[in-house]
Amino acid sequence: MSARLDAQMAFLMEADKLKAIIRATRNHDGRFENSAEHSWHLALFALVLGEHAPEGIDLARVIRMLLIHDLVEIDAGDAPIFGEVDETAMARAEQAAATRLFGLLPPDQGAELLALWQEFEQNETPDAVFAKSLDRFQPPNLNLASGGGSWTDYNVDFPTFEARLAPKIRRGAPALWDWLRPRVHGFLTGRG
Repeated sequence: MSARLDAQMAFLMEADKLKAIIRATRNHDGRFENSAEHSWHLALFALVLGEHAPEGIDLARVIRMLLIHDLVEIDAGDAPIFGEVDETAMARAEQAAATRLFGLLPPDQGAELLALWQEFEQNETPDAVFAKSLDRFQPPNLNLASGGGSWTDYNVDFPTFEARLAPKIRRGAPALWDWLRPRVHGFLTGRG
């Protein structure tokens, strides 16, 4: 029992480092969001917006995915959606981080969470597709609330926004995309 609890606590204390990973997205008050805030906010998005998920989604699994999906940023850092990122190198760094971080847990828990993280990354199951859609839906809403946020920082126009985010949001949450699109369009085309 003690060794199991020691391993669980080692993982939880390591996970606390997620609070220090700063993202490109700003909160409503203009302060840059950290990855722990992002993960918590996404879990809350799933809880509140779950009624807009396609039929058959297991919201408890989605929330679990969202709570752990960015833990790898402790080692790999954040990859802003509008930034220039070597996606192959980032995927390798994130896989190594997942192996290390979930390896801190007792083997049964570590294997379970690693599999859940991999499911999110592969974006193939209905739960993962909805979770990934929420992961892409939350930042634009923060950008709207903060007066442009990372769109201003990266000089994003509406065609770029739509090309990068529409397929990801629409795939798992079409109703959320239909709600978001006119708001972002109005903001990005009206600020010029």
